[in-house]
Amino acid sequence: MAEAAQGVAPTGEDNDDWRALFEAELRGNILPFWMAVAVDKVNGGFVGAVTNDRQVHNEAPRSGVVCARILWTYAAAYRRYGRPEYREMAQCAADTLAGPFWDSAYEGIYWLIDAHGQPVSARKHSYAQAFAIYGLAEFYRTTGDPQALALAQQIFGLLERHAHDPIDGGYIEGCGPAWDTLADMRLSDKEPNCRKSMNTLLHILEGYTNLLRAWEDPLLRIRLRELLELFFDRVLDARTDHFHLFFDDAWHVLPGHISYGHDIEGSWLLVEAAEALGDPALIAHAQQVAVRMAGAVYAEGLAADGSVIYDREADGKANGDKHWWAQAEGVVGFYNAYQLTDDPRFREAARGCWRVIQEQFVDRTHGEWFKVLDAQGVPLAGQLKIGPWECPYHHGRMCLEMAARLS
Repeated sequence: MAEAAQGVAPTGEDNDDWRALFEAELRGNILPFWMAVAVDKVNGGFVGAVTNDRQVHNEAPRSGVVCARILWTYAAAYRRYGRPEYREMAQCAADTLAGPFWDSAYEGIYWLIDAHGQPVSARKHSYAQAFAIYGLAEFYRTTGDPQALALAQQIFGLLERHAHDPIDGGYIEGCGPAWDTLADMRLSDKEPNCRKSMNTLLHILEGYTNLLRAWEDPLLRIRLRELLELFFDRVLDARTDHFHLFFDDAWHVLPGHISYGHDIEGSWLLVEAAEALGDPALIAHAQQVAVRMAGAVYAEGLAADGSVIYDREADGKANGDKHWWAQAEGVVGFYNAYQLTDDPRFREAARGCWRVIQEQFVDRTHGEWFKVLDAQGVPLAGQLKIGPWECPYHHGRMCLEMAARLS
């Protein structure tokens, strides 16, 4: 979460009002929903799945990624507001991550467990380890809990031993249960099986950024800089200002689409990483990249109603579905570009995403947000509010970020 805005200060006369809306959304809707619905009072930890109308399906597997994201969200909320119920929720997530999700035989975070804490998928995906680091580091920053920092440091060591590529740099997608070779490394069946991906690398960068805020370590600093430079040199397509998505070990680009949500999210996360490293030249370069990327999404990736288009295939066809996380990242990413440039079109783009969120995504009957809508703004049938990917992190973080940036 931004400690202080970088670049040009915002000039809008209604920043206090807008900040109050973000805080009301967070504290009046998002955080209460998860505290009321997500906690499994029978088995411990968090429930497997919840539908749009709050029906719990606990036979669904529980995701290590979602547990880590709950941990980050409530730890960050506790750090800002100091409410004991936020600390309690974060503690539950930390205990669940270090308990049922922890592989005591081979170490690392399981990908999926069942309601009784038994592994459903024991693979060690780098993506899940990165989010565990992200959440545990935030919990340590908030509470000073030495066990949380020790576990984050341990997971960092596992990624460095088993996932870091010492030849070409970066990190492979994942390993098998015993940190052995994993034939199919995909996060989901919607993407190709590849050795490295933008998505996993972006969230390792995010996790390492937060860990560096909590723990000054020479190797961690080296690896974060390496990741940032890989994003500038390999992941970013300098011709289009979009991210490439999939790679082999040697960074040959594999076929993929344009992910506008990841572009606008990555634009501000790159700046945060550079700020954590504290190198003025690196910060300046990251800021330039962020503005270029935000400009590309503004020019190509906004629908007529102001929402961020989910993605666009190589043939130019856009995916009309609207995803909650892309709108949340659009608010922060565009506002970050506005702070860096004072260009009002970026501020209006952030406000456009916020309007779409308020008009289409916020569920004023059952609480929280609809996670995916069709092109007409109708919630997709069967889509979950809580599931293996559906979490409070993107929109919770949006509210926390914007409250900080508008202060």
